[in-house]
Amino acid sequence: MRPPEDPELTQRRRLLHQLSTWREMLPGSFVTVRRQCGKPTCRCADGVHLHTAFQLSVVVDGKPRAFHVPPAWAAEVRERVEMAKRFHEAAATICQINLRRWLRRKAAARKPP
Repeated sequence: MRPPEDPELTQRRRLLHQLSTWREMLPGSFVTVRRQCGKPTCRCADGVHLHTAFQLSVVVDGKPRAFHVPPAWAAEVRERVEMAKRFHEAAATICQINLRRWLRRKAAARKPP
């Protein structure tokens, strides 16, 4: 009979397995902006009926940059940015699991036999 599996190891293994699904992740933030196009005869010139635009906001070479995202790509880019957020959350969880395991190991090594 096998001993019961450590739930932390199961969680860590599951998170590490997901790494392959995050290979298309993008850094930064997905931003929806409302703006005027600048054409004096456009409907947006009144300042009320603005155009919707999408941007990927990211730091490149230490400087903030905003890249236009075509509307057809908006859903895909948004999902890829969300992938990066899930990746960072998973990495933090893995680190916490590893820290707890290391602290338990250290405490067990201190106990006299």
